[in-house]
Amino acid sequence: MQNAITDVPGVLIGQYERTDEPYLTGTTVIYLPGTAVAGVDVRGGAPGTRETDLLDPVNSNPGVNAIVLTGGSAYGLDAASGVMAWLEERGEGVRVGPDPSEVVPIVPAAVLFDLGRGGSFRARPDADWGRRAISAAAAGPVAEGNVGAGAGARAGRLKGGVGTASVRLANGFTVGALVVVNAVGSAVDETGRMLGERAGIDGEFAGLATPVEGPPEAPPGPLPGMNTVIAVIATDAPLDKVGATRLAMVGHDGLARSVDPIHTLLDGDTVFGLSTAPPEVAKWSVSNLADLVSLETVFAAGARTLARAVVRGMLAAEAVTTPAVTLQSYRSAYPSAVRDHPAG
Repeated sequence: MQNAITDVPGVLIGQYERTDEPYLTGTTVIYLPGTAVAGVDVRGGAPGTRETDLLDPVNSNPGVNAIVLTGGSAYGLDAASGVMAWLEERGEGVRVGPDPSEVVPIVPAAVLFDLGRGGSFRARPDADWGRRAISAAAAGPVAEGNVGAGAGARAGRLKGGVGTASVRLANGFTVGALVVVNAVGSAVDETGRMLGERAGIDGEFAGLATPVEGPPEAPPGPLPGMNTVIAVIATDAPLDKVGATRLAMVGHDGLARSVDPIHTLLDGDTVFGLSTAPPEVAKWSVSNLADLVSLETVFAAGARTLARAVVRGMLAAEAVTTPAVTLQSYRSAYPSAVRDHPAG
């Protein structure tokens, strides 16, 4: 186990970012070579998304080929076009014609706001970034912090970033989460402790302490409140589209436990839910009483795992200074808190 979303069979992660001036942004792709059943729940007041209507359980689409999480605000949605082109070249997607090459890849996407943080408003992801990210997709360890879509992320007064976590359940299934922490709200309480710490398992956050340092000054800059937390929760448990949607819905509880405030009018907070169970496996149904305990076990694990991923993303983030902004990381702002933790 890598304690990463890639512990879920059938999930690969690829990332591409640029942090050279005037860039501070990137793209993260969740690649699903065998496709996956997907759902989504959008609760922020300023979302930027693509193909999310297709994931509604009342619509016919059977699955997705990839999910794109990216910086660049609405401009960043162009990264999904690069992912689609890469998939089309490999014949992956919904077949719509007699020739095997006639496919339409299904690539939902969600964006976060990081425009101008590297120094230029026009330094943002495009289709080539999506292609580069999916080309790098792999199983195994997942880089966290200032990588992919987390390159330019911020959370309140601190640097945000990519975080991931996973858990193997007693029933044998795995639940994993990947999040890009880029919130108007804070992942830290008034004492300087991480809000999501209590979700930790196997002592992963046991070394964290209450810091003696006070909170950092708010970074200067225009429109500091335009943000968005975007995330994916995946499992190999056999969920249908309703179950995957419910996984995304309950997953927002994990954000509410680890970021405060959450779901503001200046955030576009979006969570995708995925099931990589083979198509031929019978799916659990929310209408079947015999499946409810299994479903609720997965849903609850999804929320807890997402909260853990938020903490891990904050711990992995590194301080940055650009012509536009200076952001301390949790580790640089609160060194006494992490002195006895591996992140220190």
